[in-house]
Amino acid sequence: MVSLVDKGFPASGLLPKKETGATAFLSKYPEYDGRGVTIAILDTGVDPGAPGLQVTSQGLPKIVDIIDTTGSGDVNTSTVVEAKDGEVTGLTGRKLQIPPSWQNPTNRYHIGVKNVYELYPKPLKERIQKERREKLWDPLHRVALAEAIRRLDAFDNAHSHPTKQEEKLARDDLAAQVDLLTTSDKKYNDPGPVYDCVVFHDGETWRAVVDTSETGDLASCVVLTSYKESQQYAAFSLADMLNYSINIYDDGNILNIVTNAGSHGTHVACIAAANFPDEPEKNGVAPGAQVLVIKIGDSRLGSMETGSSLVRAMIAVIEHKADLVNFSYGEAAHWPNNGRVCNIITEAVNIHGIIFVASAGNNGPALSTVGCPGGTTSSVIGVGACVSPEMMAAEYSLRERLPSMAYTWSSRGPSVDGDLGVSITAPGGAITSVPNWTLRGAQLMNGTSMSSPNACGGIALILSGLKAENICYSPYSIRRALENTACNVERIEVFAQGYGLMQVDKAFEHLVRYSDCKTRNIRFCVLTGGKRGIYIREANKSEKPSEFNVTIDPKYGENICAQEKISFTMHTSLVCDALWVSAPSHLALMNTSRSVSIRVDPRGLNEGVHYSEVQCFDTADPHKGPLFRIPITVIKSQKPSKQYDASWGETEFKPGQIRRSFIQVPEGATWAELNITSLDPEATSKFVLHCIQLEDHMAYRSNEFYKFFHLQELGNNTYPFSVKGGLVLELVVAKWWASLGNTKITYSISFHSLDMNQKMIQMHAANGIYRLDIKSSLRIEEVSPTITIKNCVQPLRPNDSKVSPLGARDVVPNGRQIYEIILTYNFHQSKTSEITPNCPLLSDLLYESEYESQLWLLFDNNKQYMGAGDAYPNAYTMKLDKGDYTIRLQVRHENRDLLEKLKDMVMLIDQKLSSSLSVDCFQSVTSALNGKSKFNTATVQAGGSVAVFIPPVPDDKLPKGASLGQMLTGTITLAKNEPGKTGRRRKGQLAGCECDGKRNLGPRADSYPFIYVLTQTPHKPHAAKAEKTKEKTKEEEFAEALRDFKISWITKLEGDNIYEELMDNYPDHLPLHVTQLTAKDAHKDRTKMLSEVIELADKVISLIDQTALASYFALKNDTRADAISFKVENDRFKLYLINALVVKGCALADKILAIKAVGEVLSSTCMEETDLQEQMDLTFKEVQKWGDPEEKKVLPFTIKHAQVHDHYGRQLRGLNKMNDDSRPSKDTDRKAIEVYKKLGWDHLVRHIENSIPVKYPQHYIPF
Repeated sequence: MVSLVDKGFPASGLLPKKETGATAFLSKYPEYDGRGVTIAILDTGVDPGAPGLQVTSQGLPKIVDIIDTTGSGDVNTSTVVEAKDGEVTGLTGRKLQIPPSWQNPTNRYHIGVKNVYELYPKPLKERIQKERREKLWDPLHRVALAEAIRRLDAFDNAHSHPTKQEEKLARDDLAAQVDLLTTSDKKYNDPGPVYDCVVFHDGETWRAVVDTSETGDLASCVVLTSYKESQQYAAFSLADMLNYSINIYDDGNILNIVTNAGSHGTHVACIAAANFPDEPEKNGVAPGAQVLVIKIGDSRLGSMETGSSLVRAMIAVIEHKADLVNFSYGEAAHWPNNGRVCNIITEAVNIHGIIFVASAGNNGPALSTVGCPGGTTSSVIGVGACVSPEMMAAEYSLRERLPSMAYTWSSRGPSVDGDLGVSITAPGGAITSVPNWTLRGAQLMNGTSMSSPNACGGIALILSGLKAENICYSPYSIRRALENTACNVERIEVFAQGYGLMQVDKAFEHLVRYSDCKTRNIRFCVLTGGKRGIYIREANKSEKPSEFNVTIDPKYGENICAQEKISFTMHTSLVCDALWVSAPSHLALMNTSRSVSIRVDPRGLNEGVHYSEVQCFDTADPHKGPLFRIPITVIKSQKPSKQYDASWGETEFKPGQIRRSFIQVPEGATWAELNITSLDPEATSKFVLHCIQLEDHMAYRSNEFYKFFHLQELGNNTYPFSVKGGLVLELVVAKWWASLGNTKITYSISFHSLDMNQKMIQMHAANGIYRLDIKSSLRIEEVSPTITIKNCVQPLRPNDSKVSPLGARDVVPNGRQIYEIILTYNFHQSKTSEITPNCPLLSDLLYESEYESQLWLLFDNNKQYMGAGDAYPNAYTMKLDKGDYTIRLQVRHENRDLLEKLKDMVMLIDQKLSSSLSVDCFQSVTSALNGKSKFNTATVQAGGSVAVFIPPVPDDKLPKGASLGQMLTGTITLAKNEPGKTGRRRKGQLAGCECDGKRNLGPRADSYPFIYVLTQTPHKPHAAKAEKTKEKTKEEEFAEALRDFKISWITKLEGDNIYEELMDNYPDHLPLHVTQLTAKDAHKDRTKMLSEVIELADKVISLIDQTALASYFALKNDTRADAISFKVENDRFKLYLINALVVKGCALADKILAIKAVGEVLSSTCMEETDLQEQMDLTFKEVQKWGDPEEKKVLPFTIKHAQVHDHYGRQLRGLNKMNDDSRPSKDTDRKAIEVYKKLGWDHLVRHIENSIPVKYPQHYIPF
């Protein structure tokens, strides 16, 4: 077998460079390897310790700076303390030892605290949580639980039938210990390492240290400066291997700890510029280039980018004078080439000469799926992804080497406004370095995220050569050179590859040859009706010729002299090879806007997509390629048959082959069903189904269906999906690029219609019965409407709003200050449930938004950070326990007036109901009124309709706590059977099958939003007042009112004057004594007046007729007319009694604990302690007659009673219950720690101590 080994591993395919001409370029120009060029990597952050990212080919630092623009690493270090005796107390409570070697002339230290889990990428957090549990929790917990069970078993063996109260309590205590350990194991949630942070100025610069020792031993920790000063970094621990660096802002008040939010950014940086001096075959494309690392992926959002991080990033790019930006991010946008973020990017390109390269997106294979900004912004070079035969062998280990092709998932153009969308293409996969925390040296990743840095590295090589040869260039000349020299790849359509596979060597030669070209500093702004190209998609426009007025406006970059602009004139030729396009033959250009008329006549075109361009050439030298292009895309669609379906007979698919069909969806159609059948008797193949319909000002994802599936041998799959009548549907069936072999299939599509003539139902409870007319436009359908409500939405207005200028990081060049508005919303959770915060005015907008960002942070009532969210609310759902919460929302812009408009903006809290709610439907108004004869099934003929009547939801079915202004949301389905399911079994996998992690998306067919707006809830009946036995005079009423007013002030004033004054006139007035008892129990000197408290409690108890109270509560049914009044009165007496017993019991317990604390064993104190304990036990027995020991109002006494008896289990159970039932407090947690120490449960001591800084921070975390 050894003789069969192929030693020639195709290493060049691991990080492909040959395909783009980079290898040939470096062979010819080895010193033009990127040196002198700085690439800004805007991504998840980069690990400076990853292999290949230490030095350039010249020995310079590879990374010039590392910046976090997200705010996720910010630590509030505004608390300033002075060291005493060489130490400071950190915000965790730890004593931090200041090393004598530190230089700090002021002796002042800024301190903060950071939970490192907030910095960990999700995979690392999961790994460390598992390791810490196995090391720090499980071993000790198992021992403690086993011992607790043994003690309980021993007690049960000794007391088989405990009868005495003390025996029952003792057993309850042991059982509580077992329950506590069992519960704590189930609820275990590691807060992670919590680090103190110290910032100080050494007289020359700011320095910071993170106490990674978690003991205050700062001498063992690494002192860092801002990364750009010394390129220093450190790792938090050997366990996590997460490298971090720091930056210090705002005169030491903000420490920014920079980590990476994922492995993506490191991989991207290594593709572009990794340098392995000893293993050059591993090098990135431009090993001589330096890298500016900017983290724009927010760790709080799972590495999602935000508008604020992007604007800050572009400010940093400009300040660092980076040459290139690589941006392997993007989202679907509702409209192209506009928005706050896109405008800032365009400023950086057009004013500061920065070349911006971005991924086109991974949302293909359908057309018009390019992402923003890579495929939708004119100033950005968008890069598609292809895979070569060498990559197939080296990276993917395919059995066969197939011809080069585009990845199936690579996004395709054109953009919705007609621009081609993809500029160039590059290899979209690589195996290279990833962060050390992954514990991997290298990893395979693919996507346009990988093709973009490959192209960016290639551009760095070009710039390196141009700089070395002192050749001037601009972003526009670079782009034209790349597009005009790109190599067209057979088998890849223009919408996937743009103008072709980039060729570094040819682009460089082009730039050298035409270095003095008069258009070098010009970009041509080509617009037709505000759009960047001609895109004819809908049927009504593709059936007749159209004329388009196209304006061509030459635009110069910044700092171009006036003479160059004045002298610009050029004679050009307009060329198009499509017979269906007519254009002028010539155009004279000068520094002013010109316009031409383009006529497009698509009438003779076949069904499918057609693309052409009107290209403009300089007549003096046409070989330098087009100066600009006018892209033209025409889609000719087919009409379905009279039966509203279409079918395709036996069709063969090769690996990566895509077949597109464009169908005019019939008016009134609401869903379609696609049926695919394999004709292959031997092999299972991987396929993609992708369907798109486009609407103005709506992103492609709004009407998208995508399914990745396995088609088994002779299998048959059916997939239903929503459609919109009247719009052209692009139906894409594609064989996955790496699915080998040819596969023959047949497939068909049929359209169905159950139309409500509205996109959603919004029903108001006060409007009575809602009528809904359901029409079937196409064929006979069976209707059985079903309404299901799953969520309750609570609208919130801000409790507070404030507009403020931000810091030095947030000033756009030319001194344009960015401001923020922070809106504060408070809400209450009545029970544990999932919630989704949503700011509908700004939601679903990011790059195209007028504002920079909308970032919200959620906190509990102790300021503990609970979660965050941004522009896409459905991505951020979290489970919250009962309690009070605060949301802080930040929106940013340089225009204060725009922010002021948002000061009353509504926030929605979408809460998932514990169980779904069904809404009844009826076939007539009469049935809806009397609730009989619910709608079952109705058959609707083609062209016919049926009426459905929906009555208001009965009040007793509404969720508890639902109130005026809230909305109930859910869905309504119309068809009797779920679309796509016919009740028969199919061979092969059904819709919803596993798909190897590939994305599957699209709204469910025949499902529409249903919104039910609540009105005012019914009024509860008032308690009937008992008949007055005697009419009171006005003087008597005044005296009672004055008495009650004075009583209300007892708790507010010092001293007993009011109480003693009222005692003379109202000695048996119960509220007077209750209020005095409350005042004494809350007094700051309570411990000195425990006897007085006990005496007052006895007074209250004596004034309550317990026999009469017990008799009342023994009643099963009170039939008196004023029963409600009696209930209110007796409930109040019961509450007074329980409160008095609890206060008395706590006072008795405190007296006992005070005696125990003294520690002197005297006969008198022993007798007193015994007597007090007997009273306390008797009181505890009494209170149990009226209330459960675990209920909130009795709990303080239960805890004290357990403490006196050294019942640690009962005491802990009470303390935990107290935290669960009310606002958790640091004091309660510290009491629990002391009990855990007594039990010897050190793992729980450590766990709670570590949780306290996380649960009770001093400040809200910064944005």
